Amino acid sequence: MTALTIRPTTEDHRIAYMAALAIALMLMEAALPTPIPGVKPGLANIVTLLVLAQYGLRAAVWVTMLRVLAGSILLGSFLTPGFILSLSGAFASLAVLSIAQYLPKPYFGMVSLSLLAAFAHIGAQLTVVGLWLMPGVNVLYLSPAFALAAWIFGLSNGLIAAHLTKGSLDANSTT
Repeated sequence: MTALTIRPTTEDHRIAYMAALAIALMLMEAALPTPIPGVKPGLANIVTLLVLAQYGLRAAVWVTMLRVLAGSILLGSFLTPGFILSLSGAFASLAVLSIAQYLPKPYFGMVSLSLLAAFAHIGAQLTVVGLWLMPGVNVLYLSPAFALAAWIFGLSNGLIAAHLTKGSLDANSTT
């Protein structure tokens, strides 16, 4: 009887590399102080946007889920409320991106996708907080501060992703 050998594909290597990059950004971000607890720039989401643009939704889902799982294990937050919040935000962002990627490109580019994902992320997190972590507490009072953070970071991450995507497209067109 012979053993079944599974060899990683080029796509597997690409997903692992992009997930490692996203995890590194997540770990660096975790070391940064934040003015409002729970508000982070979401730099790893830039990687998700780039993967979505270059390799499609399937690869973006893999990269995001690997980042959330591995990042939480490395930070010691696996299966904690912080992990659940991160996972819910990731699922909501991916759900919105899966729909929004089909919107007309001239009107909905990286910045729009990033903003939509950022608002979905924070919306899911506030929903989890309101329904599970703090039931009975009106978390809508927190919405303006978190919406402002989602707008600022969604915009800045989208601009960075748009710049990087433009640069990679320019590099590809000259070869």
